[in-house]
Amino acid sequence: MSAPARRELFRISAAGAPRRRRHGPLWPVLRTVVPVLAAMVVAIVLWLAVSYLLLSPNRRFLVPPPGQVLTDSFGDWTHLRPMLAALGLTAEVALAGLGIASVLGIVTAILMSQASWVERAIYPYAVVLQTVPILAIVPLIGLWFDYGFTSRVIVCVIIALFPMIANTLFGLHSATQGAHELFTLNNASRWQRLTKLQLPAALPSIFTGLRTSSGLSVIGAIVGDFFFKQGEPGIGTLLDVYRARLQSTDLFAAIILASLFGIVVFAFFTVLGKFVVGKRS
Repeated sequence: MSAPARRELFRISAAGAPRRRRHGPLWPVLRTVVPVLAAMVVAIVLWLAVSYLLLSPNRRFLVPPPGQVLTDSFGDWTHLRPMLAALGLTAEVALAGLGIASVLGIVTAILMSQASWVERAIYPYAVVLQTVPILAIVPLIGLWFDYGFTSRVIVCVIIALFPMIANTLFGLHSATQGAHELFTLNNASRWQRLTKLQLPAALPSIFTGLRTSSGLSVIGAIVGDFFFKQGEPGIGTLLDVYRARLQSTDLFAAIILASLFGIVVFAFFTVLGKFVVGKRS
């Protein structure tokens, strides 16, 4: 092909190729924030529609509008203070349960990855732990460990443990066969293979388990609050009290606070995972 023909072919190919748009430095932030804000606006509009269009004025207390929740609950310190105190206790329970579940899950997954007979022995019970109805064993936990802080933490551990085991074990097995053969050729010990190959390869899966377990631990803490009511009340205890008293504005405010806490914990492990995994990659 002659040089003019090659230049003409290149010009035609370049003209037909799609051009990439160049976005400004704020584009990643806008791409993340705008959908979240749009979804929030849609949720508020639906909330207002239910309050003002679907409910009659004498039944509007069942679903109070957002403005009433904002002024009567979040704007009144006498209502907000007990919610924040209860949320603090629930946060302690959830974080303690998440920490214990994370350590137990990672250690168990490591043991299972080192010996197939350990995996065959433990994994079925881990599945049973995930599938057993937690509400069915909560009374037993209360009888065995009392009805205070310890029982609430145990509920969180039971709910949050399986995702840590499953995701960590998957990550430990995700190293390629070629990488294992390279370590074998260099006469690497089992400890070297674990610390320098399997654990680094498992980091993304470990943080996936942490994100999943973080939300489950918050749910476990609230479930524990519902059943174990000795000592200071958690946010779950207040939810039950507000429900019984038909304090709808406080009920909605407590639900929003608990949801925000779960989002914060999930976002923390998301950012931490991107920092750690991205730094190592």
